[in-house]
Amino acid sequence: MTLATGKPVLLLGAGSDIAMAIAHVLAGQGHAIQLAGRDPDRLKADAEDLKIRHQVAVSTHRFDVLEPETFVSFFDGLDEVPHAVISAVGLMGDQDASSGDVDQLKLVIDSNFTGPALALEFAAKKLSGLDADTAIVGISSVAGDRGRKKNYVYGSAKAGFTQYLSGLRQKYHGTRLHVMTVKPGFVKTAMTEGMDLPGPLTTEPAAFAKNVVAALQAKKHVYYDLRWRALMGVIKAVPEPIFARLKF
Repeated sequence: MTLATGKPVLLLGAGSDIAMAIAHVLAGQGHAIQLAGRDPDRLKADAEDLKIRHQVAVSTHRFDVLEPETFVSFFDGLDEVPHAVISAVGLMGDQDASSGDVDQLKLVIDSNFTGPALALEFAAKKLSGLDADTAIVGISSVAGDRGRKKNYVYGSAKAGFTQYLSGLRQKYHGTRLHVMTVKPGFVKTAMTEGMDLPGPLTTEPAAFAKNVVAALQAKKHVYYDLRWRALMGVIKAVPEPIFARLKF
């Protein structure tokens, strides 16, 4: 996958550590960067850092994944149609709160599945109309590989998002729009702060970002760390009657 040098890349959920790490890798390759998040004022310092460090054009935009009625005007309002859109939107939430409160449950599902899927649907229509190589990247999660009592609301939303991306990829197969799914395990970010992360299975944002961009350039359909691919392969192979009794 070769995106035209200098053409913009749009990051949805740009306030996340993963999104910003990816922005730095792409800016380092000469791409203009469009940062989109709920509070663009909070993105200004990061935008200035990207401009100074990489000498590329950087813009900030308001985008709220929970406001799908604004998606059309959001994409139409961009100064330039991006050649790649990366969705780093996500909310882990609290499993106990989500399972006991319909509003919290809906918030997690809309933040991880409904909103990102709708946004990328609009993005795909825009990008597929360009006479250029374009890309859509959706950051899902290994949590969607199998439901676990500790995070089954979050996991089910990510599972839905993974399947959405798979269908979108098939829809645009044979065109110049490439769709890639990213399935991270543990990454040291604000989202995982306070969690007891296993060192051998945990990745730093900068290293993770380099791997994602490399996978995109290699035109991979799915980026899935081999360590997590192996672990989740074992977990998925456990028969349901046995898995239901496990405590992790």
